Amino acid sequence: MHDNITESVLALLREQDPEAAEIIAAEGERQETTIELIASENHVSPAVMHAMGTCLTNKYAEGYPGRRYYGGCVHHDKIEQLARDRAKRLFGCAYANVQPHSGAQANMGAFMAVMQPGDTFASLILKDGGHLSHGMKINFSGTFFKPVHYPLHYDKSHPEYERIDYDAVRQVCLEHKPKVLMCGYSAYPRVIDFAKFRAIADEVGAYLIADIAHIAGLVAAGLHPSPFPHAHIVTTTTHKTLRGPRGGLILTNDEELNKQINKALFPGVQGGPLMHIIGAKAVAFGEALRPEFRTYQQQVVKNARALAQSMIEHGYRITSGGTDNHLMLVDLTARHGELTGKDAEAWLEGAGIITNKNGIPDDPRPPMVTSGLRLGAPAATTRGLREAEMKAVAGWIDQVLTGGLEGGTALADATRQVRQSVRDLCARFPLGAAMARV
Repeated sequence: MHDNITESVLALLREQDPEAAEIIAAEGERQETTIELIASENHVSPAVMHAMGTCLTNKYAEGYPGRRYYGGCVHHDKIEQLARDRAKRLFGCAYANVQPHSGAQANMGAFMAVMQPGDTFASLILKDGGHLSHGMKINFSGTFFKPVHYPLHYDKSHPEYERIDYDAVRQVCLEHKPKVLMCGYSAYPRVIDFAKFRAIADEVGAYLIADIAHIAGLVAAGLHPSPFPHAHIVTTTTHKTLRGPRGGLILTNDEELNKQINKALFPGVQGGPLMHIIGAKAVAFGEALRPEFRTYQQQVVKNARALAQSMIEHGYRITSGGTDNHLMLVDLTARHGELTGKDAEAWLEGAGIITNKNGIPDDPRPPMVTSGLRLGAPAATTRGLREAEMKAVAGWIDQVLTGGLEGGTALADATRQVRQSVRDLCARFPLGAAMARV
């Protein structure tokens, strides 16, 4: 991204620390000349980016507005309250904690607010679209708590194939009586029925926690049903579709739960908050409250659907048959049985198309290999791409993967051709010009 402040920062760094400046400048060039299709990434506005580099970073502010453990926090109280108020307005809820450093720490705070170590919670397993903080054994969620998992529909003949099996969710919860029922996912392309989840949670006496990290921007724009008033607690990241700084957020409508959340997060999980990031969160929430943010999210959904349909036309299978939101899972084995996510990710990166390997539901391959790719439209849409460009990108993806499958010089030829096409497209849609419109 090229703007006067960024150029001034790089000039300062070139003078003070040329080695660091070189790395940062190279990353800026990479972002400028590649197409970002990782569903969890986005390009922030200059206002959000530079809010992260303000004097707010110089201050310790342990505690919450009005109750700090350090003096000199008057302005930090104001910026945190501004972020809180904007978050509440954005999501239509009564309470917001803007201090989580990440989505995973937001989940940790939420878990500690309502569960004790060893308590059971129900969630979707990672390989089917869940998240590592939803019960993976090597994560805190699977180490200190007891996860039980509900399935998708695995019967290929079922009309809801690869979508959430709500009847099975209920059966799992009736059997295990979890303290928490968790919904919200990292690789699920369909609408979530929060009301159904709440009915199940109420039947077994569980708290419903909705992790909307991926769909938060769509929820804020009214393009995906809100988890409120159904969820007791909502967690999210502030990047991804929200297009803010990297961080987390916890929301609730319950005053007592809010007190438990605040205590669990600080001093339970974290120490001093990252006030420069909280300042940038306030700026990002302000951007998301503008009418043009809804227009942007509408285009994200259109672009995702255009990309998914084009991938289908090129012979790939999209899990669940399509997408309702910003992302899709591409089953590479439908194109060729030996094609892996690991190879596809590497080949595409060489051509300037950035993706991530991802398991597909019931994937037999390990997480570092996978049978799929997860593709998303938020960053490409921020750049200014529309349906026609997304269709072209699908063609380039197929061109590179076809070259990789053919072997020999075919991959090198396809990589060279597509890399130039990507550079040309990025020149037509420069990040600087796109970010000036945010």
